[in-house]
Amino acid sequence: MRVVWLGTVLAGLLAALTVPPVPPVPPVPPVPPSTPSGPPSALPAAPSVPASIPLSVPPFAPVPGAGDPRGPTDAVIGERPDIWARAKVVRGARSLVIGTAAARVEELEDLARRADRAGLVVAEVAGPVRPLVLVPATTAQAATLAAPASVNGLAAVAAADRVIVEPGSFARLSAAGRDVVLAHELTHVATGAATDARTPKWLVEGFADYVGYLRSGIPVRAAAAELAAEVRAGRLPSALPGPDDFAPGAPRLAQAYEEAWLACRYVAARYGERALVALYREFSGGDAAGALPRALGVSAGRFTAAWRAYMKAELS
Repeated sequence: MRVVWLGTVLAGLLAALTVPPVPPVPPVPPVPPSTPSGPPSALPAAPSVPASIPLSVPPFAPVPGAGDPRGPTDAVIGERPDIWARAKVVRGARSLVIGTAAARVEELEDLARRADRAGLVVAEVAGPVRPLVLVPATTAQAATLAAPASVNGLAAVAAADRVIVEPGSFARLSAAGRDVVLAHELTHVATGAATDARTPKWLVEGFADYVGYLRSGIPVRAAAAELAAEVRAGRLPSALPGPDDFAPGAPRLAQAYEEAWLACRYVAARYGERALVALYREFSGGDAAGALPRALGVSAGRFTAAWRAYMKAELS
Protein backbone atom coordinates (compact mmCIF):
# COMPACT_ATOMS: atom_id res chain seq x y z
CA MET A 1 0.00 0.00 0.00
CA ARG A 2 1.13 3.56 -0.59
CA VAL A 3 1.10 5.27 2.79
CA VAL A 4 0.03 8.91 2.51
CA TRP A 5 -0.01 10.10 6.08
CA LEU A 6 -1.80 13.36 6.69
CA GLY A 7 0.50 14.45 9.49
CA THR A 8 4.00 15.83 9.45
CA VAL A 9 5.72 12.49 8.90
CA LEU A 10 5.00 12.65 5.17
CA ALA A 11 4.70 16.41 4.81
CA GLY A 12 7.05 16.50 1.84
CA LEU A 13 5.26 13.78 -0.08
CA LEU A 14 1.86 15.20 0.72
CA ALA A 15 2.99 18.61 -0.51
CA ALA A 16 4.09 17.01 -3.75
CA LEU A 17 0.75 15.28 -4.13
CA THR A 18 -1.43 18.25 -3.19
CA VAL A 19 -0.06 20.84 -5.57
CA PRO A 20 -0.88 21.21 -9.27
CA PRO A 21 1.08 18.87 -11.55
CA VAL A 22 4.47 20.15 -12.61
CA PRO A 23 5.90 19.86 -16.12
CA PRO A 24 7.20 16.37 -16.91
CA VAL A 25 10.82 15.72 -16.16
CA PRO A 26 13.04 13.93 -18.66
CA PRO A 27 13.74 10.20 -18.24
CA VAL A 28 16.38 9.33 -15.70
CA PRO A 29 19.70 8.72 -17.46
CA PRO A 30 21.80 5.71 -16.50
CA VAL A 31 24.56 6.33 -14.00
CA PRO A 32 27.62 7.05 -16.19
CA PRO A 33 30.46 4.57 -15.84
CA SER A 34 32.90 7.39 -15.10
CA THR A 35 31.03 8.70 -12.05
CA PRO A 36 33.47 9.56 -9.27
CA SER A 37 31.25 8.07 -6.59
CA GLY A 38 32.71 4.64 -7.32
CA PRO A 39 30.22 1.82 -6.84
CA PRO A 40 28.13 2.16 -10.04
CA SER A 41 31.24 2.06 -12.23
CA ALA A 42 32.18 -1.23 -10.60
CA LEU A 43 28.99 -2.90 -11.76
CA PRO A 44 29.17 -5.26 -14.72
CA ALA A 45 27.14 -4.56 -17.82
CA ALA A 46 23.47 -5.32 -17.48
CA PRO A 47 22.77 -8.96 -18.33
CA SER A 48 20.64 -9.82 -21.30
CA VAL A 49 16.98 -9.80 -20.37
CA PRO A 50 14.33 -11.61 -22.39
CA ALA A 51 12.07 -9.32 -24.40
CA SER A 52 8.98 -10.39 -22.53
CA ILE A 53 9.10 -11.14 -18.81
CA PRO A 54 5.64 -10.56 -17.37
CA LEU A 55 5.03 -11.13 -13.71
CA SER A 56 3.16 -14.25 -12.74
CA VAL A 57 -0.28 -12.69 -12.94
CA PRO A 58 -3.38 -13.72 -14.89
CA PRO A 59 -4.37 -11.74 -18.02
CA PHE A 60 -6.68 -9.69 -15.83
CA ALA A 61 -6.77 -9.51 -12.07
CA PRO A 62 -9.65 -11.69 -10.85
CA VAL A 63 -12.66 -9.86 -9.55
CA PRO A 64 -15.42 -11.24 -7.34
CA GLY A 65 -18.21 -12.82 -9.31
CA ALA A 66 -16.23 -12.97 -12.55
CA GLY A 67 -18.03 -16.17 -13.42
CA ASP A 68 -21.37 -14.86 -12.22
CA PRO A 69 -23.70 -13.77 -15.07
CA ARG A 70 -24.61 -10.72 -12.96
CA GLY A 71 -20.94 -9.75 -12.97
CA PRO A 72 -18.73 -8.45 -10.19
CA THR A 73 -21.10 -5.65 -9.17
CA ASP A 74 -23.69 -7.88 -7.52
CA ALA A 75 -20.95 -10.02 -6.00
CA VAL A 76 -19.27 -7.03 -4.35
CA ILE A 77 -22.54 -5.53 -3.17
CA GLY A 78 -23.58 -8.90 -1.80
CA GLU A 79 -20.48 -9.09 0.37
CA ARG A 80 -21.53 -6.02 2.41
CA PRO A 81 -25.15 -5.09 1.65
CA ASP A 82 -25.14 -2.83 4.72
CA ILE A 83 -22.54 -0.60 3.05
CA TRP A 84 -23.65 -0.93 -0.57
CA ALA A 85 -27.42 -0.56 -0.25
CA ARG A 86 -28.57 1.52 -3.29
CA ALA A 87 -24.98 1.60 -4.50
CA LYS A 88 -23.99 3.74 -7.44
CA VAL A 89 -21.95 1.99 -10.10
CA VAL A 90 -19.85 3.56 -12.84
CA ARG A 91 -18.07 1.58 -15.52
CA GLY A 92 -15.05 3.06 -17.28
CA ALA A 93 -13.38 1.73 -20.39
CA ARG A 94 -11.82 -1.05 -18.31
CA SER A 95 -12.58 -0.06 -14.75
CA LEU A 96 -15.47 -0.61 -12.38
CA VAL A 97 -16.11 1.92 -9.61
CA ILE A 98 -18.68 1.26 -6.89
CA GLY A 99 -19.80 4.00 -4.52
CA THR A 100 -22.38 4.24 -1.79
CA ALA A 101 -25.80 5.84 -2.14
CA ALA A 102 -24.29 9.11 -0.90
CA ALA A 103 -21.61 9.24 -3.62
CA ARG A 104 -21.72 11.88 -6.33
CA VAL A 105 -21.87 10.27 -9.75
CA GLU A 106 -19.53 12.85 -11.32
CA GLU A 107 -16.86 12.02 -8.72
CA LEU A 108 -17.20 8.31 -9.43
CA GLU A 109 -16.93 9.03 -13.15
CA ASP A 110 -13.76 11.02 -12.57
CA LEU A 111 -12.36 8.16 -10.51
CA ALA A 112 -13.21 5.68 -13.27
CA ARG A 113 -11.33 7.79 -15.82
CA ARG A 114 -8.34 8.01 -13.50
CA ALA A 115 -8.46 4.27 -12.83
CA ASP A 116 -8.54 3.60 -16.58
CA ARG A 117 -5.45 5.75 -17.09
CA ALA A 118 -3.67 4.26 -14.09
CA GLY A 119 -4.47 0.77 -15.34
CA LEU A 120 -2.78 1.56 -18.65
CA VAL A 121 0.36 2.76 -16.86
CA VAL A 122 0.40 -0.40 -14.73
CA ALA A 123 -0.09 -2.55 -17.83
CA GLU A 124 3.03 -1.03 -19.42
CA VAL A 125 5.20 -2.38 -16.61
CA ALA A 126 3.50 -5.02 -14.49
CA GLY A 127 0.90 -6.48 -16.82
CA PRO A 128 -2.79 -5.87 -17.50
CA VAL A 129 -5.23 -5.24 -14.70
CA ARG A 130 -8.94 -4.51 -14.60
CA PRO A 131 -9.37 -1.81 -11.96
CA LEU A 132 -12.06 -2.48 -9.39
CA VAL A 133 -12.32 0.54 -7.08
CA LEU A 134 -14.58 0.70 -4.03
CA VAL A 135 -15.53 4.11 -2.61
CA PRO A 136 -17.17 3.83 0.81
CA ALA A 137 -18.75 6.87 2.43
CA THR A 138 -16.70 6.96 5.63
CA THR A 139 -13.35 5.99 7.09
CA ALA A 140 -15.13 3.44 9.28
CA GLN A 141 -16.63 1.76 6.21
CA ALA A 142 -13.24 1.76 4.49
CA ALA A 143 -11.73 0.08 7.55
CA THR A 144 -14.46 -2.58 7.47
CA LEU A 145 -13.86 -3.30 3.79
CA ALA A 146 -10.06 -3.37 4.14
CA ALA A 147 -9.88 -5.51 7.29
CA PRO A 148 -7.58 -6.97 8.47
CA ALA A 149 -5.46 -4.30 6.79
CA SER A 150 -5.48 -0.87 8.39
CA VAL A 151 -6.53 2.34 6.63
CA ASN A 152 -5.08 4.67 9.25
CA GLY A 153 -3.37 7.54 7.46
CA LEU A 154 -3.95 5.98 4.05
CA ALA A 155 -5.55 7.44 0.94
CA ALA A 156 -6.29 3.95 -0.42
CA VAL A 157 -5.36 0.33 0.17
CA ALA A 158 -5.11 -2.63 -2.19
CA ALA A 159 -6.68 -5.99 -1.45
CA ALA A 160 -6.15 -9.06 -3.61
CA ASP A 161 -8.45 -7.93 -6.40
CA ARG A 162 -9.56 -4.37 -5.63
CA VAL A 163 -8.59 -0.94 -4.41
CA ILE A 164 -10.46 0.51 -1.44
CA VAL A 165 -10.49 4.29 -1.19
CA GLU A 166 -10.33 6.00 2.19
CA PRO A 167 -12.64 8.90 1.31
CA GLY A 168 -11.36 11.54 3.70
CA SER A 169 -7.68 11.21 2.86
CA PHE A 170 -8.24 10.62 -0.85
CA ALA A 171 -10.35 13.77 -1.16
CA ARG A 172 -7.47 15.88 0.10
CA LEU A 173 -5.09 14.74 -2.62
CA SER A 174 -4.48 16.76 -5.76
CA ALA A 175 -5.28 15.37 -9.19
CA ALA A 176 -1.66 14.24 -9.55
CA GLY A 177 -1.75 12.69 -6.08
CA ARG A 178 -4.85 10.68 -6.89
CA ASP A 179 -3.25 9.35 -10.04
CA VAL A 180 -0.09 8.32 -8.17
CA VAL A 181 -2.03 6.54 -5.44
CA LEU A 182 -4.30 4.70 -7.89
CA ALA A 183 -1.38 3.53 -10.03
CA HIS A 184 0.52 2.44 -6.90
CA GLU A 185 -2.38 0.42 -5.52
CA LEU A 186 -3.31 -1.09 -8.87
CA THR A 187 0.30 -2.23 -9.22
CA HIS A 188 -0.18 -4.18 -5.99
CA VAL A 189 -3.29 -5.76 -7.49
CA ALA A 190 -1.47 -6.65 -10.71
CA THR A 191 1.47 -8.24 -8.89
CA GLY A 192 -0.61 -10.07 -6.30
CA ALA A 193 1.15 -8.23 -3.48
CA ALA A 194 -1.62 -8.94 -0.97
CA THR A 195 -0.83 -12.67 -1.08
CA ASP A 196 2.92 -12.45 -1.76
CA ALA A 197 4.97 -13.37 1.30
CA ARG A 198 8.23 -13.89 -0.61
CA THR A 199 9.12 -10.58 -2.22
CA PRO A 200 10.92 -8.19 0.15
CA LYS A 201 8.88 -5.24 1.31
CA TRP A 202 11.28 -2.72 -0.20
CA LEU A 203 10.71 -4.21 -3.64
CA VAL A 204 6.93 -4.58 -3.23
CA GLU A 205 6.51 -0.94 -2.23
CA GLY A 206 9.35 0.48 -4.29
CA PHE A 207 8.05 -1.21 -7.45
CA ALA A 208 4.54 0.12 -6.82
CA ASP A 209 5.93 3.63 -6.27
CA TYR A 210 8.05 3.31 -9.41
CA VAL A 211 4.88 2.66 -11.43
CA GLY A 212 2.89 5.21 -9.44
CA TYR A 213 5.30 8.06 -10.16
CA LEU A 214 6.14 6.96 -13.70
CA ARG A 215 3.88 9.46 -15.49
CA SER A 216 3.34 11.92 -12.64
CA GLY A 217 5.89 14.57 -13.56
CA ILE A 218 6.66 15.05 -9.85
CA PRO A 219 10.38 15.81 -9.39
CA VAL A 220 12.46 13.29 -7.47
CA ARG A 221 13.42 15.72 -4.72
CA ALA A 222 9.77 16.65 -4.13
CA ALA A 223 8.59 13.05 -3.98
CA ALA A 224 11.51 12.08 -1.72
CA ALA A 225 11.63 15.28 0.34
CA GLU A 226 12.32 13.65 3.71
CA LEU A 227 15.10 11.47 2.39
CA ALA A 228 16.57 14.35 0.39
CA ALA A 229 16.86 16.41 3.58
CA GLU A 230 18.82 13.61 5.24
CA VAL A 231 21.10 13.10 2.25
CA ARG A 232 21.88 16.80 2.03
CA ALA A 233 22.78 16.65 5.73
CA GLY A 234 25.26 13.88 4.98
CA ARG A 235 23.16 10.96 6.24
CA LEU A 236 22.83 8.13 3.74
CA PRO A 237 21.04 4.89 4.71
CA SER A 238 23.44 2.01 5.02
CA ALA A 239 21.02 -0.74 4.01
CA LEU A 240 17.77 -1.26 2.14
CA PRO A 241 14.70 -0.79 4.36
CA GLY A 242 13.37 -3.88 6.11
CA PRO A 243 9.79 -4.92 6.91
CA ASP A 244 9.70 -3.08 10.23
CA ASP A 245 10.61 0.19 8.49
CA PHE A 246 7.26 0.08 6.66
CA ALA A 247 5.16 -0.46 9.78
CA PRO A 248 2.61 2.29 10.50
CA GLY A 249 4.17 4.76 12.89
CA ALA A 250 7.76 3.74 12.12
CA PRO A 251 10.05 6.71 12.80
CA ARG A 252 11.40 6.82 9.23
CA LEU A 253 8.34 5.57 7.40
CA ALA A 254 8.45 8.25 4.72
CA GLN A 255 12.13 7.63 4.11
CA ALA A 256 11.57 3.88 3.85
CA TYR A 257 9.16 4.35 0.96
CA GLU A 258 11.48 6.86 -0.68
CA GLU A 259 14.51 4.58 -0.33
CA ALA A 260 12.56 1.68 -1.82
CA TRP A 261 11.31 3.81 -4.70
CA LEU A 262 14.81 5.04 -5.51
CA ALA A 263 16.16 1.49 -5.41
CA CYS A 264 13.66 0.48 -8.10
CA ARG A 265 14.21 3.70 -10.00
CA TYR A 266 17.94 2.98 -9.99
CA VAL A 267 17.40 -0.51 -11.40
CA ALA A 268 15.23 0.84 -14.21
CA ALA A 269 17.72 3.61 -14.99
CA ARG A 270 20.81 1.37 -14.90
CA TYR A 271 19.49 -1.90 -16.31
CA GLY A 272 16.14 -1.08 -17.88
CA GLU A 273 12.54 -1.53 -16.88
CA ARG A 274 12.40 -5.14 -18.01
CA ALA A 275 15.25 -5.97 -15.65
CA LEU A 276 13.28 -4.40 -12.80
CA VAL A 277 10.34 -6.67 -13.62
CA ALA A 278 12.71 -9.62 -13.86
CA LEU A 279 14.09 -8.79 -10.41
CA TYR A 280 10.60 -8.75 -8.96
CA ARG A 281 9.85 -12.07 -10.58
CA GLU A 282 13.04 -13.63 -9.23
CA PHE A 283 12.25 -12.54 -5.67
CA SER A 284 8.60 -13.62 -5.91
CA GLY A 285 9.84 -17.03 -7.01
CA GLY A 286 11.22 -17.56 -3.53
CA ASP A 287 15.03 -17.65 -3.95
CA ALA A 288 15.95 -14.35 -2.32
CA ALA A 289 19.67 -15.10 -2.19
CA GLY A 290 19.94 -15.65 -5.93
CA ALA A 291 17.55 -12.97 -7.15
CA LEU A 292 19.99 -10.07 -7.56
CA PRO A 293 22.77 -12.13 -9.19
CA ARG A 294 20.34 -13.76 -11.64
CA ALA A 295 18.39 -10.63 -12.59
CA LEU A 296 21.14 -8.00 -12.47
CA GLY A 297 24.42 -9.89 -12.24
CA VAL A 298 25.45 -8.31 -8.94
CA SER A 299 25.70 -9.30 -5.30
CA ALA A 300 23.52 -7.72 -2.64
CA GLY A 301 26.51 -5.78 -1.31
CA ARG A 302 27.42 -4.28 -4.67
CA PHE A 303 23.80 -3.44 -5.39
CA THR A 304 23.46 -1.66 -2.04
CA ALA A 305 26.62 0.36 -2.70
CA ALA A 306 25.39 1.40 -6.14
CA TRP A 307 21.95 2.32 -4.78
CA ARG A 308 23.53 4.52 -2.09
CA ALA A 309 25.64 6.30 -4.71
CA TYR A 310 22.53 6.80 -6.87
CA MET A 311 20.59 8.31 -3.96
CA LYS A 312 23.44 10.69 -3.22
CA ALA A 313 23.61 11.79 -6.86
CA GLU A 314 19.82 12.26 -7.17
CA LEU A 315 19.14 13.99 -3.87
CA SER A 316 22.24 16.04 -3.02
